[in-house]
Amino acid sequence: MKKYALVGTGGRAGLYISAIGGQWKENARMVAFCDSNQTRMEYANQLLKNEGAAPVSTWKAAQFETMIAETRPDIIIVTTLDRTHDDYIVRALHAGCDVITEKPMTIDEQRALRILDAIEQTGHTVRVAFNYRYAPHHSKVRELLMNNTIGEVYSVHFEWLLNTEHGADYFRRWHREKRNSGGLLVHKSTHHFDLMNFWLDSYPLRVYAEGGLRFYGKENAEKRGISHFYPRAHGYAAAKNDPFALHMDENPQLKALYLDAEHEDHYWRDQSVFSDGITIEDTLSVLVKYQNQCQLSYSLNTYLPWEGLNVVFNGSQGRLEMKIVEKSYVNAGGERANEGSLESCDITVFPMFAAPWKADFILGEGGHGGGDNAMLADLFGEPGHDPLKRAADHRAGAMSILTGIAGNIAMQQQRPVNFNEFELVARLKKQ
Repeated sequence: MKKYALVGTGGRAGLYISAIGGQWKENARMVAFCDSNQTRMEYANQLLKNEGAAPVSTWKAAQFETMIAETRPDIIIVTTLDRTHDDYIVRALHAGCDVITEKPMTIDEQRALRILDAIEQTGHTVRVAFNYRYAPHHSKVRELLMNNTIGEVYSVHFEWLLNTEHGADYFRRWHREKRNSGGLLVHKSTHHFDLMNFWLDSYPLRVYAEGGLRFYGKENAEKRGISHFYPRAHGYAAAKNDPFALHMDENPQLKALYLDAEHEDHYWRDQSVFSDGITIEDTLSVLVKYQNQCQLSYSLNTYLPWEGLNVVFNGSQGRLEMKIVEKSYVNAGGERANEGSLESCDITVFPMFAAPWKADFILGEGGHGGGDNAMLADLFGEPGHDPLKRAADHRAGAMSILTGIAGNIAMQQQRPVNFNEFELVARLKKQ
């Protein structure tokens, strides 16, 4: 049985706490929590108890190495804010542990190089929790492309839509500052760029991007005639009837995780999406050329009426289309099985000289289109042979964030960015 310690007991941590304390308790055991906030760690222990597991010891962030030395976990799970991932990953590796990290693995090249150095120095491993790879519909696309269903893929158009509930949520939280998250091209789109690398079995050569903050933020709201503002929802009458406000006192999970914990770290989970201080983009377009010569046009918009994606693959023998509508959600604001669950999914193949046909697959149940449970089984169960090769290591983590990092550079410098400009790419080629 493997022993696990988890650092960062915010909203995403619950996925792993419930899995280890519940379904996978015969294979895995949680031994410790680490966080800067004691209230959140106590709530994490309550989640463990809800699964029938015993509470574990809690350690403040400054005690990270002491926690490892005294509780002796085999694997550290990292679910802190994005800009701190590399710090905990590197320290865990040097302390003798393997690591499972939430996406994105980190937010810039220098941090990624630190992780690569630590992996090479210690021989320990890093896995990135790319749950979308495991969703049955995404796996089906991988299978169809691997089987040459539409021949060689020449171009892809991929649009991801975030709605006014889930999309807005990135502008209420710490993600709204690019220094914390790398912006949505890194934090959110790492999922999508990883899917492209996974589907195409290739990596980018060149990236160009445009983007801006067009909808959220105080200045944009003023342009649309809004004149009543508030800094956060809690305690402000102006937020009462605002459809963009998050009322944590009405949600037991959010109240316990964040509102009741504010006295320790003064973190506001419910900031106004129309306040100042937002430094990430809400409207993004990216062009990518891949090593296999395929070209991608990608867009991400965060204020739309429905949530999901459209992706089309154009190949030498036809076209593949997938449309997904996901159920709306707020992170940690409801049943975990509803986060990113599907309302509908349709995959259609259009052969060049034959009638179109629907691809058969089992619609995934649970969080993120059925990918969460399948990924947890792979992480904590006893996985068998996987011809789709869905498990993602540090290489996959690095190559997915590099597309977003290159996009950020392209926006800042107004130029295409070649992947051979990155030292990280050269280092990975030598492995």
